Amino acid sequence: MKKILILIFVLFTSGTIAQPIDLKKQESDPGILKKLEQWKDLKFGLLMHWGPYSQWGIVESWSLCSEDEDWCRRKMKNYVDYCKEYVKLKNTFNPVKFDPGKWASAAKYAGMRYVVFTTKHHDGFCMFDTKQTSYRITDPGCPFHANPKADVTAEIFKAFRAQGFWVGAYFSKPDWHCNDYWAEEWATPNRNVNYSIQKYPDRWKRFCDFTYNQIEELTTRYGKLDILWLDGGWVNPDNGQDIDMPKIAAKARSHQRDLIIVDRAVPGKYENYRTPEQEIPLKPLDYPWETCMTMATSWSYVPGDIYKPTGKIIHMLADIVCKGGNYLLNIGPSPAGELDDTAYARLREIGDWMKINAEAIYGSRPIDPCKSGNICFTANPDGKIYAIYLAGPEENKVPAKVRINGFQPSQGSTIEILGKNGSLKWKKDGDVGFIIDVPSSIQKSPPCKHAWVFRINMNNEDRP
Repeated sequence: MKKILILIFVLFTSGTIAQPIDLKKQESDPGILKKLEQWKDLKFGLLMHWGPYSQWGIVESWSLCSEDEDWCRRKMKNYVDYCKEYVKLKNTFNPVKFDPGKWASAAKYAGMRYVVFTTKHHDGFCMFDTKQTSYRITDPGCPFHANPKADVTAEIFKAFRAQGFWVGAYFSKPDWHCNDYWAEEWATPNRNVNYSIQKYPDRWKRFCDFTYNQIEELTTRYGKLDILWLDGGWVNPDNGQDIDMPKIAAKARSHQRDLIIVDRAVPGKYENYRTPEQEIPLKPLDYPWETCMTMATSWSYVPGDIYKPTGKIIHMLADIVCKGGNYLLNIGPSPAGELDDTAYARLREIGDWMKINAEAIYGSRPIDPCKSGNICFTANPDGKIYAIYLAGPEENKVPAKVRINGFQPSQGSTIEILGKNGSLKWKKDGDVGFIIDVPSSIQKSPPCKHAWVFRINMNNEDRP
């Protein structure tokens, strides 16, 4: 890594590498630190929210919660009746068109390199073959249980590993179906445990054991696991809900060495990286991070949902990567077990762009400045700098002159546009900028859509 920093520093007469991340403030294990650096190289991943709720085309789990929010309104006025009907969705969940191999192939073509799947959301329905509860997809009460692919978590992990993906298990710490979290004796006014843990410590202990055993199942029966992605950050000691993360982490890592653990929204040793949701930070962060975001408007499947345009997704990817983050893009499968045709189209179009420009994405690190106007900057281990020009909605031609501010290449450096052969002419512009001249042949016939990447190659004489 020191060599990378030296190369980048020599390349520019202005501009410096972004501040390195000091992970040792919260994690000192060298194996986990090494794996986090490898994870940061992956850049682009797939998140999938899926469960019986997809049959109603509603937000996952949250309509069970009594917190009154516009985005989780119930279709029935009577709360008790609604919860009963929601639980019965298990009895009709039968995704007979489930084909994880097709999902994995599409995600690989798009350039994704890791997957995080919802093994259990807050509603407590398990998309894996747990032995701790009958509220699961493999229970005889679920019609899909007799299908050879009934343990969908196992099938998804297997299919994505076959395509070279890292595998992550999303797991909700709170479980609203478990009688030792939301006890049936009392009302459920909000998302939290609905009884006094101090008054009923044995009950809380049963819930902790239940959670511990399910995570034990995921880390022992489902092959190599790279990421344990824990959601439900309100379950934490500061909120009076101590689930014993040291015990969970130690046991999980006894089975999965160097496992990355993401205890979302609970800062400290067990939040190996952070996960800003549906937003992109304004600047690079001083810790590992990943933006998790929906491709459509909802995390879960909604019929006729509106998907983000391909150009917007690519621009978001560049914006996130130039700030040192990873992009975890969510797609919700349908109740039949399919991805929407629009989702497949987006993945193909993203893949077409990545096949030309991937070297500006994978393994890159941010520089300072990370962005100037509509141009994002990344640097790779070879000392090359990439300027990613984000085209406007109606911009189909590369500009004749591309002005870049914030730094200047050293004398003798060459510049190319990825996807085309030959060097481009460039000249300094003031003290901290330069202008790239783009030939008419490239202007009229750009190498790709949505964003164009200029590679700045360091002068060989400057290499140490």
